[in-house]
Amino acid sequence: MKIENPNPIEWRFSERASQLQSSFIREILKITQRPEIISFAGGLPSPATFPVEHMKAAFDKVLSENGKVALQYGPTDGYPLLREWIANSLSTATCKILPEQVLMTSGSQQALDLLGKVLIDEGSRVLVETPSYLGALQAFSVYRPEFKSVATDEHGLVPSSIAAVAEGARLLYALPNFQNPTGRSLSIERRQELVETCARLGLPLIEDDPYGALSYKGEPFPKMLNMNPDGVIYMGSFSKVLTPGIRLGYVVAPLPLVRRLELAKQAADLHTAQLTQMVVYEVVKDGFLDQHIPTIRALYANQCQAMLDAIAEFFPASVTWTKPEGGMFIWVTLPKHIDAMKLLDQAIAAKVAFVPGAPFYANEAETNTLRLSFVTVPPERIREGVAILGKLIAAQL
Repeated sequence: MKIENPNPIEWRFSERASQLQSSFIREILKITQRPEIISFAGGLPSPATFPVEHMKAAFDKVLSENGKVALQYGPTDGYPLLREWIANSLSTATCKILPEQVLMTSGSQQALDLLGKVLIDEGSRVLVETPSYLGALQAFSVYRPEFKSVATDEHGLVPSSIAAVAEGARLLYALPNFQNPTGRSLSIERRQELVETCARLGLPLIEDDPYGALSYKGEPFPKMLNMNPDGVIYMGSFSKVLTPGIRLGYVVAPLPLVRRLELAKQAADLHTAQLTQMVVYEVVKDGFLDQHIPTIRALYANQCQAMLDAIAEFFPASVTWTKPEGGMFIWVTLPKHIDAMKLLDQAIAAKVAFVPGAPFYANEAETNTLRLSFVTVPPERIREGVAILGKLIAAQL
């Protein structure tokens, strides 16, 4: 029976809920769904790379041969065979990663949330790059840390700048490979210095690596995890090498930490979907990625070069930009007086979209920056969109 004339509820939200903020990128994506928009905004992998037939065959096989297990609840830490495959793929001759160190997550975004839940108290100092991945800032912000920005230059994070801000810090979060948003990568020398610095300071280092396999030259950098497995927390994902729709990521950590993360995950969602884990294992177990990833690299390299060529042709000389050797992003720095947020309004009116750089900064945002993603736009549309942006920028000089 329906209650007549109920009193209106006065919602009393928690203080944590008041800290929640919408992802700026997600809000832009609502606009870019319109087909007439040339969108350089989303950090979305190209649908042309999704192995639909292989995924379909794997779903059919898993459901036909082991459907009752695949559709049942699973262990919190994840499907054992997939965890073993991940551990083996990350192991080297001098560094053995154990399956027990691997925790499967519902996308790497959940790994960020679990790490924040386990490692961050209100007011805890958290070190991040300048700029940093917006999704990490958003995930950690829920736990109300004190963000301290680590200096960067045209070559990425500067390890020598860490000590000045490291006192009492709970963690340092970094993306060493084709960073989102800048596309920069750390040299081997800087990786070694970064790991040694964090080890000397007793500072946990999070190595977030969703783009490491997307080196256009096919030569991935060594993982910092293998340089110090007792002090580095590694995050990986199948979103960029298979499909983001399966929402499957993982975190690799020292055993005391991974156990705490597992307990936090139990409270969050019990476990990641067993069906998708079994399907992904079926796809990758026999070396499919060794054939598949080179096709992604080739596609992205072609589109990246198309954008770099267009930028060089159409952007004013006072604009600078990164020249990534992998991944999905180019970072653009405009003259100081140009506000990329205002430029976005003009760009959308001209049917082009990008992401302003300011949301990627934990502190002291540089408003004259922006991120361009090229992987979902064909070369001819890249050229058209960049030409429009070039005219809009030139009009403000």
